[in-house]
Amino acid sequence: MYDDWKAEGTNGVVAAGGRPAVRAGVSMLADGGNAADAAAATVLALAVTDYGLTNIGGEAPLIIYDAAKREVKTLRGQGAAPRDPEAIQWYLKNGIPWNGDMKATPVPGMVDLCVTALRLYGTMPFERAVSPTLTLLDAGGDDWHAPLAATLRKLVEAELNAGGSREDGLVAARDRFYRGDIAETLCRWYEKEGSFLRREDLAAHETQVRDPVSIEYRGYTVYKCGPWTQGPGLCQALRILEGFDLKGMGHLSADYVHAAVEALKLAFADRDGYYADPDFVETPLDILLSDGYTEARRSMVDMKSASTQFRPADRSFLVGGTTTCVAADRWGNVVSVTPSANRPYFVCGELGVAHGNRLRCLNTTPGHPNIIQPGKRPRLTLTPTLVAKDDRVVVAISVAGGDLQDQTTLNLLLDHVEFGMEPAEAMLVPRFQTAHHQNSFRSDTKREDTIVEAGRIVADREIVDTVGRELERRGHLVKSAEKAVGVPVMLCVDPGSGIVRAAGDPKTGRHAAAVP
Repeated sequence: MYDDWKAEGTNGVVAAGGRPAVRAGVSMLADGGNAADAAAATVLALAVTDYGLTNIGGEAPLIIYDAAKREVKTLRGQGAAPRDPEAIQWYLKNGIPWNGDMKATPVPGMVDLCVTALRLYGTMPFERAVSPTLTLLDAGGDDWHAPLAATLRKLVEAELNAGGSREDGLVAARDRFYRGDIAETLCRWYEKEGSFLRREDLAAHETQVRDPVSIEYRGYTVYKCGPWTQGPGLCQALRILEGFDLKGMGHLSADYVHAAVEALKLAFADRDGYYADPDFVETPLDILLSDGYTEARRSMVDMKSASTQFRPADRSFLVGGTTTCVAADRWGNVVSVTPSANRPYFVCGELGVAHGNRLRCLNTTPGHPNIIQPGKRPRLTLTPTLVAKDDRVVVAISVAGGDLQDQTTLNLLLDHVEFGMEPAEAMLVPRFQTAHHQNSFRSDTKREDTIVEAGRIVADREIVDTVGRELERRGHLVKSAEKAVGVPVMLCVDPGSGIVRAAGDPKTGRHAAAVP
């Protein structure tokens, strides 16, 4: 169980889910490719090795540090709702199916995400990046393997026939999927299966490149994707916690767990009330992350008593199924990406292309920022993380686990920043989460019906045994975790030596490898 879950090296590392997917990424690094090449190859292979957690028609937000430019950008690898207004009226009348239905399928975003990462930041053609995936598919095992291999080879064929530059070939591969014969086949299948997606939805799809959201914490800069994910919630929680002496409280003490959980409750209340597709809604992050607002929220943390209320900001104040991958290369580029596809899956048998149910992360609540609209993208729980010190990215984290992804990230970041733990150590220490938030995968119009469990803390047994009674005395409902609290991978860069250390949680089947 603890085989190859950690690695270190100076010429690049990858930590992700399935072992063959990690090898796919490392092979790019060994051949002279960079972190973007490695991430794209890993994500494509994860659609096979981690099928059930992600698929080729899923979604994946990606955050990347370009060492040459010294800048961080995010790639919005997610698909949108149908553009047909009549389809949206159907959702508003009947609700968004949240227990498995083709009508909850968004435009597939994974293929364009990988192509865009290669085109803007990589050095490899699609043919090279997809070659390990084709090897996995050719080995067989499931009935969708052979047709998906044929579909991916059509993309390679389009790339090779395009002529011109590497970028021209990548664009040709992408266009065959979203605008060519593959799109035609998908749309015939959509109509047959009752999906509202049509040719114009596929043709209009693009992976948007956006600036990250960032905050300062204890001398580090934490970068997250925008409010199209839950990522800014981690930033809000960290801003609140910066006003507490967490190190002085002691690692996993009752005070430490209590303060972190109460900060997460406040951050999630704002996430649930305000985050949504920025193309449709302006989330007031300048206020939510401001000093004044942070101080007001911090004052709401009572260290003697757990809150059982849901307390999003007053609007009057505000006026004004997943897997993992992190990669770093010898040049200092770093990528974190969180591939996913919400189950159950629907597979186009002719193409082997699977689709998920991510539209269930929208809702039909009148006036809500995350209400479904034509061409709108759902607010994701997927939330990769980069952390910089002295203008160089030194930490990357990716977590699977729905609503607890940033909760697990908070555990790992505090382990590293406050207590100096390297990835391998941080993976093995106990973790905790709160269920005091809405379920991001329930599309119910009445948002209060989606609350998971007010006041609940779920923690590893070691935490429950040592501080559980004290947390209960403060009003928390404490429960021992029945499974891992999140499914994380993490890497840390030592700027002095250039050594990169990576690890994945061995209890959850994560793997890591380095280039010698």
